[in-house]
Amino acid sequence: MFVARSIAADHKDLIHDVSYDFHGRRMATCSSDQSVKVWDKSENGEWHCTASWKTHSGSVWRVTWAHPEFGQVLASCSFDRTAAVWEEIVGESNDKQRGLSHWIKRTTLVDSRTSVTDVKFAPKHMGLMLTTCSADGVVRIYEAPDVMNLSQWSLQHEISCKLSCSCISWNPSSSRAHPPMFAVGSDDSNVTYGGKVQIYEYNENTRKYGKAETLMTVTDAVHDIAFAPNLGRSFHVLAIATKDVRIFKLVPMRKESTSTGPTKFEVHIVAQFDNHNSQVWRVSWNITSTLLASSGDDGCVRLWKANYMDNWKCTGILKGDGSPLTGSSGQPTAMSTVVGSSVQTSQNAMNGMTAGRYFFPPLDPPRAGTRYGHLLPPSSLIEHCDAEPIQPQPQALPHRLSSRALLPLPEAEGQ
Repeated sequence: MFVARSIAADHKDLIHDVSYDFHGRRMATCSSDQSVKVWDKSENGEWHCTASWKTHSGSVWRVTWAHPEFGQVLASCSFDRTAAVWEEIVGESNDKQRGLSHWIKRTTLVDSRTSVTDVKFAPKHMGLMLTTCSADGVVRIYEAPDVMNLSQWSLQHEISCKLSCSCISWNPSSSRAHPPMFAVGSDDSNVTYGGKVQIYEYNENTRKYGKAETLMTVTDAVHDIAFAPNLGRSFHVLAIATKDVRIFKLVPMRKESTSTGPTKFEVHIVAQFDNHNSQVWRVSWNITSTLLASSGDDGCVRLWKANYMDNWKCTGILKGDGSPLTGSSGQPTAMSTVVGSSVQTSQNAMNGMTAGRYFFPPLDPPRAGTRYGHLLPPSSLIEHCDAEPIQPQPQALPHRLSSRALLPLPEAEGQ
């Protein structure tokens, strides 16, 4: 059954984004009240606001967490044409501040001339890199040369998309077979342009990002976009939030060994859902890419899952007030999520809503007290995949070894 929690966010205006950290135990929210709030989950499952501060001089559109390998780092972007990087510092200067934490601004990125609409950290295997996109159609990629000094960021790439950008998503694949790649979505109202989703790929020869593909079938405004975790697949899966929910499969085409151009893809639309009957604002994958969540103007969060035939179905619906609905199959659904204090909060609380959860198959999870016990996350973060319970096998009794007397050998003839 559903477990929903309502949080009094205390933002003074519309909440635009909600982001979870890698482990799913910290949450950041941002709002048109120009502030960012950080929430921590207690042992009893309650969320408590542990930090709140004014971050920008305009509406804050997005907030995102860096990988914990780089510390407790946040990035935000705003209508004020800037993006900012924040780091949590634990006070150690005196006894009164020891153990207390506070957030400080490490840098402000001011290269954009228009509203910065999205900000994302690159996958951790690429290092500490930050990507922004803006309403003037420019994507900028920054890098921190020294991860111990977050006040220094260098602009590495500046890419003109020729369309107003609304959202970006990095392909999380760390495979050497897949060059670094990201997708950009546009909410441009100009209908003369073609597809509203563009795929960019890094070229080792030119050391630049080039356009690899445009999804020409997506012609409506795109509000959110999300690559699925790769998990060793030879193709990529991309979810798009527009007037409906769409899932695309991008299959790289074989390249000649002498080819230096970007990879070309076979683009297949895997699924398309209009169950929201309204604009869809957020899409988010779980960590195993087996479940997709979407939220829309209908005030509902919907879960989508594929069966073994790769047919996608709605498996659960959660209304904005926290009450569950039965899925399309008519069966009760199971999900645990956090719901804001209003319908709009629920609609925007999808960015990373399932990130950081650990899915262990029931056959062989790490066990406390064993040599792999240190790999076991906190019990509140462990979720078991749906499977038939494994019946314990009766322990076989050890065989008892017994000996018997040796028979004497017959004497040889003639002795």
